[in-house]
Amino acid sequence: MSTAAPSKDERLHRPAILRSLRLGETKVTYVPDGAVQLIPRRWLPDTTDETWAAHPAYLDTTGNLVAGVGGLLVERGDRALLIDAGVGPRSFPAEPGNAHGALHGGALLDNLAALGRAPADIEAVAFTHLHTDHVGWAWHPAPGSDRPAFAHADYLVAEPEWTHRDLLEAHGTGPEILTALAPYVRTVANGEEVFPGVRIRFLLGHTPGHAVYEITAGGRRLIAFGDALHSPIQVDHPEWLAAPDHDPALAADARRRLVAELREPDTIGFGIHFADVVFGQVRPGGDGPAWHPLDA
Repeated sequence: MSTAAPSKDERLHRPAILRSLRLGETKVTYVPDGAVQLIPRRWLPDTTDETWAAHPAYLDTTGNLVAGVGGLLVERGDRALLIDAGVGPRSFPAEPGNAHGALHGGALLDNLAALGRAPADIEAVAFTHLHTDHVGWAWHPAPGSDRPAFAHADYLVAEPEWTHRDLLEAHGTGPEILTALAPYVRTVANGEEVFPGVRIRFLLGHTPGHAVYEITAGGRRLIAFGDALHSPIQVDHPEWLAAPDHDPALAADARRRLVAELREPDTIGFGIHFADVVFGQVRPGGDGPAWHPLDA
């Protein structure tokens, strides 16, 4: 007996599962590590109770935004790149005053294995930025080891992000994490090709060196935009501040430019925290949200 596919609203209420797209010879796959709930009025402080009453589809039964944490696997032939590395085998309880609720990770290596990939298959880990929910498995010792799972790989970090890494401590990326990352870090320049068909582009504001990765293949491009956007609702409201933004004005300008770019033909977005609608396109007009998920 067949089961009906979940609706878009149902997918907004849950963290993303393994989802893949093909761009010509390149395959991209969201690899889940865990999930976190974002408290809407705290995470997006420019919103109001009226905002969320008008857009209940974005909230789960507890009244929170659902966000996945994980990475994006980019495969071309036998080669593999990982963009971001989840939060690792760690859990954090909800704490009063935080903009997010409980956060948990730990599933990324198992999900890579389900895709037929071992950590040793990953030639480099490219980071959009160095917040703790993006660097987890890159610094935390792997099970049964005293080294990170990806210690054999280059860690690709935007040059301004590494130069100003001291500014990230307020967001939890403290000396212990930075010291563990340092031996593997290779800084990269704006526009540099880091993997066949994959270029880094600086999109500053969320952090001092926040970056996106543009993947071009098969006549299409995909922009993995990290934390430039945290929820599909921001596509309609790029002016809204996100609580962790390092430079709110610069981050808002980055969101506006990103949304405009996502409206261009043959362009797909990848939102790592976008519940279970991580792959999508931005289409103007209509009665629904501007983020239109792609079946993957």
